[in-house]
Amino acid sequence: MKLMVVLPTYNEAENLPALVSAIFDLGIDRTEILVIDDNSPDGTGQIAEELAIKHDRKLRVIHRPGKRGLGTAYVVGFRYALEHGADYVVQMDSDFSHSPKYIPVLLEAAKDHDIAVGSRYVTGGGVDAKWSIVRRMLSLWGNSAYARLILGLQVHDATGGFKCFRKNALAGLDLDRIESQGYAFQIEMAYACQKKGYRVKEVPIVFPDRARGKSKMSLAIALEAVIRVWQIKWRY
Repeated sequence: MKLMVVLPTYNEAENLPALVSAIFDLGIDRTEILVIDDNSPDGTGQIAEELAIKHDRKLRVIHRPGKRGLGTAYVVGFRYALEHGADYVVQMDSDFSHSPKYIPVLLEAAKDHDIAVGSRYVTGGGVDAKWSIVRRMLSLWGNSAYARLILGLQVHDATGGFKCFRKNALAGLDLDRIESQGYAFQIEMAYACQKKGYRVKEVPIVFPDRARGKSKMSLAIALEAVIRVWQIKWRY
């Protein structure tokens, strides 16, 4: 069994070395990491190359010339993983908002399902205790009300970006059709998987705020997600 962990990066120099070590320290046989870096000004790409040497090329790096968006980075990573023989593919953030400790749990769940999703909004899941009530309500509304209501999504964490795919499930998706970026990318992937009739297992996770580096969240990303939900419905 070969596992590939796909990590899009942009200015994650402070987080990447520790994250890579934490993933490999899990001791899962035949684990590889793919970093897709969008020419990070802070030198994340060069750090990734140094980590590739340190870890005997069990880590690979794809360098892109500029910031092209989360969605396109994941699509590039998914295609690479399938072309290089991955049996399971994990996607996750590079800022420790997704704890590597959940990877074995997701992997186990994916053995009996097409996709395992790390979910903040099922029993046992949650978000950082420091989140304000306004932020909690906005996140809950976006995930458990807005996107689910419009698209009829069954998954509770519609924008959850911590997932494990079985090879055949990922290969069965038309990745050329995926157009969204940011949070909307996660919504579109969830909808595309549901339209295919895939078996999805939500695994509870706790989602902390990043401790190092700067968040990529912006008003533009949030607005794109709101608008894209309707575009996704029309296109599918």
